Amino acid sequence: MTLSNFIKGWVGETLGAAAQWALLDKSVYIPLNNVTLPTTNGTTQIDHVVVSRYGIFVIEAKNIDGWIFGDAKSRQWSIVKPGRKFRMQNPLDQNYRHVKAIADFLKVEEQKLHSMVMFWGECEFKTEMPSNVMSKGYITYIKSFNALLFSDEEVSAIVQALRSGALPKTWATRKSHLESLQARHSSTTTCPKCASPLVLRTARNGAAAGSKFYGCSSYPKCRHTIPYAS
Repeated sequence: MTLSNFIKGWVGETLGAAAQWALLDKSVYIPLNNVTLPTTNGTTQIDHVVVSRYGIFVIEAKNIDGWIFGDAKSRQWSIVKPGRKFRMQNPLDQNYRHVKAIADFLKVEEQKLHSMVMFWGECEFKTEMPSNVMSKGYITYIKSFNALLFSDEEVSAIVQALRSGALPKTWATRKSHLESLQARHSSTTTCPKCASPLVLRTARNGAAAGSKFYGCSSYPKCRHTIPYAS
């Protein structure tokens, strides 16, 4: 991660935090920002977590300019700017690791966590996105959940657990997390997305039929794959 990417990401996270504090009733929704948790294979850093009686909202913030192409199942999404095109990891896949990490950390059912991806910046979706991926309507989406999932006492306990269990917000934590990311994504034994074992598979269909690849053992719930280097 370059310094410019770090700053750009930090701006996106800051804008998301400002929106939460300005528009959410803090007696009902308790936001926690930049939460880094230890996991079974390193650490995971979550931009925003909003705890409420209506569930735990796990939010990935992206500060991106340009046209955005993607869908729920694609491994990578495309960002197009004048004269430029680049790819990014599917943020829903990225946020799935965050959801799983929080569920495991808190010993809470994943069904009580709501994954969200919020884009900031001068961006425009060029493909239809799932309802939990948005560039506006962030607060409205959160408030649309009205089924009671936690008591007030459970909400307080969850907030305390996340505050006490999260790693300190220091440069050392950020550096350690980046090193953890590099190690995790170079592994051929453990899925970097959900920490399940990777297994060697053979493609059955398409142009790659007959070629080998590493696939997550939790498929189809987790569709992460890694190329096989013979």
